[in-house]
Amino acid sequence: MDAVQSDVLVLGGGVIGLTCALALLHRGASVRVLERAEPGAGASHGNCGTLTPSHAIPLTLPGMPWKALRWMLHRDAPLYVNPKPDWARWRWLLGFARRCDLALAERAAIARAALLQRSAALLPQVLTAEGIECEYSATGTLYVYHDGRTLANDRREIGWLTRLGVAAEALRGDQVEAMEPALLPGVAGGILHPDDAQLRPDRLVDGLARRVRECGGVIEIGAAVDGFRCAGNRVAAVVTAHGEFAGERVLLALGAWTPGVARQLGLKVPIQPGKGYSITTSRPAPCPRRALVLREPSVCVTAWGSGYRLGSTMEFSGYDARLNRTRLDALRRGAAAYLKAPFGAELKEEWWGWRPMCVDEKPLIGPSSRWRNLVLATGHGMLGVSMSAATAELVAALVAGDRPVLDPAPYAPARFGL
Repeated sequence: MDAVQSDVLVLGGGVIGLTCALALLHRGASVRVLERAEPGAGASHGNCGTLTPSHAIPLTLPGMPWKALRWMLHRDAPLYVNPKPDWARWRWLLGFARRCDLALAERAAIARAALLQRSAALLPQVLTAEGIECEYSATGTLYVYHDGRTLANDRREIGWLTRLGVAAEALRGDQVEAMEPALLPGVAGGILHPDDAQLRPDRLVDGLARRVRECGGVIEIGAAVDGFRCAGNRVAAVVTAHGEFAGERVLLALGAWTPGVARQLGLKVPIQPGKGYSITTSRPAPCPRRALVLREPSVCVTAWGSGYRLGSTMEFSGYDARLNRTRLDALRRGAAAYLKAPFGAELKEEWWGWRPMCVDEKPLIGPSSRWRNLVLATGHGMLGVSMSAATAELVAALVAGDRPVLDPAPYAPARFGL
């Protein structure tokens, strides 16, 4: 049986795949999305929904490897590396450690800031144009500190963010408590990131999937990628349980699943799954007015009109699909130490998901240097929602052969020989 043909075949129905699919549809391409579960079933579903130009500075900073080694002894640490033998994970971690260099981090920060700021400008326009209601609110993110030393250390990054064009303002403890009555007394200070915003990510993904279908796109549910048929240097067809599908261009947007699938094409993609957790409840009273980061325990707090979520943390345990209750308990403890009402009365969901962590803290966006019709859009780490609109704009321009608004070079998969 012949493969079902589209102009662009998108592998992955998360926020990146769907945003790219919609941008390509608006360019006149026929688009089919292959999704192994339901749209947005992975990391696009249970994240905190923060849009964060404030996260331009990467994790690849000097000293991070030693901090990670110390945290390895504590399963509830904000960043936890499972010490069990796993050659793929340890090879990735060694590569990450080699990139913990200030000059490399500065270059990564410039690339991340460009993508984050462009996306922050585009996304509200996309939501309005597409009629997607996902409780978007541009109220900024407030980092809250109990420890003066941590605050002093983070304040040093304000100048770095300012040079990148990202606003940040240091606040005294009394200013923070006045700004956010939901906090317990005892705040040492804070940093406000006014350019940040928030939304409800599951509603964003639902809206994107609806618009893809309304614009003529097709989403194949339960169509996991089982393999490929290749001809010369082209991906001729993608093999699934639903049959074979082909595209003039194939867009690989599989998030944390990318390495295993790409391996079938002979590509060694430097991504590891970073497991994140969240707890969703009804709104507590008092409820935070804006997104918070409780800095010492690294707990993100997001409140919407329809609910409330505690999230964050990073766990490198490979593709271990178990829910680690120690990590959830750490979220609860962190929130209880800072907030008058840390949770709502009704528990809605306890969740975990894998984020696609690229070894150099920059996403992989652009054409493959190995396969003539393959394009990648993956490796966004914790910033998939934050970078989605600019990623889609960049992918659509590259597929159409147009000159992109952003320089694509920093994100090119060719930097890893892909």
